[in-house]
Amino acid sequence: MDRCIDHPARARRRFRFFRRLGLMLAFDRDRRALSRLEPRLLRDIGLTADQVRAELEKPVWDVPKNWLR
Repeated sequence: MDRCIDHPARARRRFRFFRRLGLMLAFDRDRRALSRLEPRLLRDIGLTADQVRAELEKPVWDVPKNWLR
């Protein structure tokens, strides 16, 4: 049987893609968790309900640039 060996650069790109995808999904989970917090807990972390609502409206790929390094 002939084995196909992946090119190292292609493997690195694939790894970075899946790593970024995982980070985006994690950030989306965090946004959704914020929406379940009580107002007093939001105040404790310095957020308003409007700020949380604005975060929830962002698409999953809209994450801080420093998360994608």
